[in-house]
Amino acid sequence: MSFSSQISDFWNQYGTLLVSNTGVTLYMVFVSTLVAYVIGIPMGIGLVVTAPNGLCSNKVLYRILDTITNIVRSIPFLILLILIMPLTKKIVGVTFGSTATIVPLVVSAAPFIARMVESSLLEVDKGVIEAAQSMGASNFTIVFKVMITEARTSLIIGVTIALATILGYSAMAGSVGGGGLGDVAIQYGYYRYKTEVMIITVVLLVVLVQVMQAFGMWLGHKLDRRSIH
Repeated sequence: MSFSSQISDFWNQYGTLLVSNTGVTLYMVFVSTLVAYVIGIPMGIGLVVTAPNGLCSNKVLYRILDTITNIVRSIPFLILLILIMPLTKKIVGVTFGSTATIVPLVVSAAPFIARMVESSLLEVDKGVIEAAQSMGASNFTIVFKVMITEARTSLIIGVTIALATILGYSAMAGSVGGGGLGDVAIQYGYYRYKTEVMIITVVLLVVLVQVMQAFGMWLGHKLDRRSIH
């Protein structure tokens, strides 16, 4: 059998499966990233403004946010996925499949995103913040119109890192019926010894990560006010 015939046979047998599960993977990644950022951004801002030298220093609140972030980030994703299955069932009604996987992805990613947001905001030049304070700007204005604006390039690059990380987590979820490309790799590449399917799923995952990172870096560069055009 010729090489082209082998490719044709492979596509006829697995093409629809791979395409549909690529879509499932993207659905899990983008939805969970969006929800995780809705939670993670306020957490990250809270860590910055309530820190000992923050705009609204609050030791108790800072300690609570810091502890929650550290604890959740310390739990390996697969263990967390299994640990919060009761919560997942309460929220979506099932503990398996792509929609169910979004719950542990969000829980795992939100503290990670909070730390990246915190890091990005802490990179902002203190002189810029002090200048805004000297002009009578409110803390709200300083956070959302000064700090976030100055840190936008770093924040955008952080999104690409988060997407790649969550994509990796979604692939891990395939080992427990999470759906997507990870599930295909396990069910066909591992259990059925279809090495070619395993290789293709790995290639697809690598391509997705590279595309996300390339787009994020490009967008970050375009929005960087310091870039020379």
